[in-house]
Amino acid sequence: MSTMTMGIIILAGSFIFMLIMGVEIAYSLGLAAVFTCLFMDINLLVVFQAIFYKMANYSLLAVPCFMLMGEFMSIGSMATNIVGLANVLVGWMPGGLAMVNVVDSMFFGGISGSAVADVSSIGAIVIRLMKEAGYDEDFSVALTCTSSIQGIIIPPSHNLVIYAVTAGGVSIAALYMGGYLSGIMLGLCLAVYCFIVSKKRKYPIAEPFKWSNFVKALWKSLPAIGCMIVVVGGVLFGWMTATESAAAACVYCFIFTFIIERAGTRRDLYEAFSNTIKTIGSVLILAACATAFSWVITYLRIPQIVTAGLFSITENKVLMLIIINGILLIMGMFMNMVSIIYIMVPILLPVVTKLGMHPVQFGIMLILNLGVGLLTPPVGQVLFVGCSVGNISMERLTKALLPQLAFMGVALVLITFWPPLTMWLPTVVGYIV
Repeated sequence: MSTMTMGIIILAGSFIFMLIMGVEIAYSLGLAAVFTCLFMDINLLVVFQAIFYKMANYSLLAVPCFMLMGEFMSIGSMATNIVGLANVLVGWMPGGLAMVNVVDSMFFGGISGSAVADVSSIGAIVIRLMKEAGYDEDFSVALTCTSSIQGIIIPPSHNLVIYAVTAGGVSIAALYMGGYLSGIMLGLCLAVYCFIVSKKRKYPIAEPFKWSNFVKALWKSLPAIGCMIVVVGGVLFGWMTATESAAAACVYCFIFTFIIERAGTRRDLYEAFSNTIKTIGSVLILAACATAFSWVITYLRIPQIVTAGLFSITENKVLMLIIINGILLIMGMFMNMVSIIYIMVPILLPVVTKLGMHPVQFGIMLILNLGVGLLTPPVGQVLFVGCSVGNISMERLTKALLPQLAFMGVALVLITFWPPLTMWLPTVVGYIV
């Protein structure tokens, strides 16, 4: 048995063993990389340098800025005003509040960039309104969870930033543009499901559309829309980089919430920074350990081995993409999203590139696959937050999620096999030649 083969066995074996023993995934990744390096007599200084260069990437500064921005928005009235605007826009349709749930997640997710933030803040408001209007509890909570996944696809998604850094050379602006139509398509698929269920269960319709109500709701929502313009417009028109736009939007939300609106206290400000620091601290520790693991994967030539192995099974592009989606869906059920991005991108990106798939399309496909993982046990973070916010059992929520996951699957199929959905807008804007 060759040294490389033994290295692969030690890397995979030690990682799986530590996971089974209950070791945190970040430490499992890091220790598995160290054990493999020691066995193969690799200078650990080289690995630490790789970690440093990856973590020193300027683009990663956007991640804590987006997180802090979401915290500031949750404190003030931005979130509730978005619900009001969504209610006016789609509340008149059959199952109006269900449609509102989808649309406000599209708005708020497109501003906070976090599915968990969506469920825990604006989701709690909509779930309460839906219950009071007579919607089934399990349907309300499940829809809130599934619609929140739009937040990790529609800009500003910090997971797309992490993917861009990991993939290397992928334009964050191109990913942002590619995420828009994909996120809207996901929202449309969920809206179709809401329409069907609402007709069948005879859910109530909200008040008819009135232009006066629309103007009032739009006026109240202008600060939140302004935040979206700062984030996306700055990047789209070339005024700022993604990192600079994230910082500018963070300052924007702080000024509006704490100075203009005076909605927050010193305690709120402290908790916003505290929550952000705790979250980004855990993310960066995980990212550093995953970087070490990813470096060892590359050193062992696992990407080349996987590419050759998959193409030995089949050269059919459709079948290959189905296999890749299946791998990502299964991994998303058991592992954290950030760790999967760092581990699987170096392995799968060469495969999809050989198939002719653009890294931007693959990035959106990857993130949506992992978003489904946020909704599935045993690790599904959004699933647990939804149970807590909606005060519902895991069994009831999981059962209500199943048909909605099927409609999310339709969006995933379109993103995977219809390139214009992700590639048209970045190409038109000029980020992809």
